[in-house]
Amino acid sequence: MNSFDSAIARFDAYNSQDPNKEWEGGQQVAREILYAQRMSECLDDFAPGAAEEIRLAARCQHIGRWQIPRASYPDGKKGYLQWRGMLAKFHADVADKILRESGYGDEMVEKARSLLLKKDLHHNQATQLLEDVVCLVFIRYYLKDFAAKHETDKVEDILRKTIKKMSPHARRKAGSIPLDQSTRDLILRSVPD
Repeated sequence: MNSFDSAIARFDAYNSQDPNKEWEGGQQVAREILYAQRMSECLDDFAPGAAEEIRLAARCQHIGRWQIPRASYPDGKKGYLQWRGMLAKFHADVADKILRESGYGDEMVEKARSLLLKKDLHHNQATQLLEDVVCLVFIRYYLKDFAAKHETDKVEDILRKTIKKMSPHARRKAGSIPLDQSTRDLILRSVPD
């Protein structure tokens, strides 16, 4: 098995430990496995032939996320940002270990770490591509349920921030995602003028 296939298998094995499950295709699947698969599928569709480090980072974007629950940090924006910062470092550290166990050297490990830490977003094409895929996956698979659980003003604010992070190409791609009318209307209300 080559390094890439080994890393993907190890990422998936790690994420299979997620106790949180979702229904997919008539069966329960570990939530983070499903998210990782969706990230890979979206990347393949949005940017076929993406560089190896981007394909690796997409597959482990949320690796082990259940191990650091949001509730372990204070409520509010400050607590949320602390949690997200800790998660990014955690994902990068877990990925670093798995990539090295899979036979990757320093250069590829550092590229993947940099992507997972979202270094130089908006100025680094690889980081921007990964962020575009994160946003597209959120819109396609998670926005509707998220919107049902939160106040409309909060959802619209988050959507505005999400759209602002996306490249023009990703914004166009988001327009072709099959969504129900209420979710599509929510996005249209959130698009910056």
